[in-house]
Amino acid sequence: MDHVGLVDSIYLKVKSMIFNQELKPGQKLLQEKLSAELGVSRSPLLKALQKLESEFLVENLPRRGMYVKQMSHEEIIDLFQCREVLEGLSARLAARKISDLEIEKLENLFIKFLDQETINEQEYAQCDREFHKMILEIGGNQIVNKLELINNIHLQAFQVGLLKEPRVTIIEHFGIIKALKNRDEKKTEELMKAHIQSSIEVFAKKNAQQITQH
Repeated sequence: MDHVGLVDSIYLKVKSMIFNQELKPGQKLLQEKLSAELGVSRSPLLKALQKLESEFLVENLPRRGMYVKQMSHEEIIDLFQCREVLEGLSARLAARKISDLEIEKLENLFIKFLDQETINEQEYAQCDREFHKMILEIGGNQIVNKLELINNIHLQAFQVGLLKEPRVTIIEHFGIIKALKNRDEKKTEELMKAHIQSSIEVFAKKNAQQITQH
């Protein structure tokens, strides 16, 4: 593998470790240990980390070293605001072109939870991620789907975890699916933006409560 290919391979592996939370937000990246685990030298590893730094996944703190980026309250709000715009657009575009089969796939993500007295939040969160990923893909905007930074925005948002109860969001999800089924572009966009906006409000409220308690 040439040097460029090796750097890209390391970059993808470390990025995967960040999103799988093998490397957790705020964790220091011990380059010697990481290079040994990946079986690579420190030079291509450093280049890969610098690439991740340019995508706001890693931060280099002066005199302290490199860390997995720990997002501030303000940055998380900014992140969800970007999602609100981008996923609202994708939802509107999806309403123009979605197929009956794709609608069925979206419904099948959540139908199994309707009769459950206790919803497994980890399983639900996975279906939640898949739902939003599918909307982005079906929307088909090439800029939204190809820009790595925008892709990171989507993935980082889910690291915050479920902000609202599944029994609340499942109603919102089926509302969006119904609008998609009706091919109602305006309604689909409105519902998607409202869905994400309410998450912003819940997150802000939780953060305010934590500040008050401290």
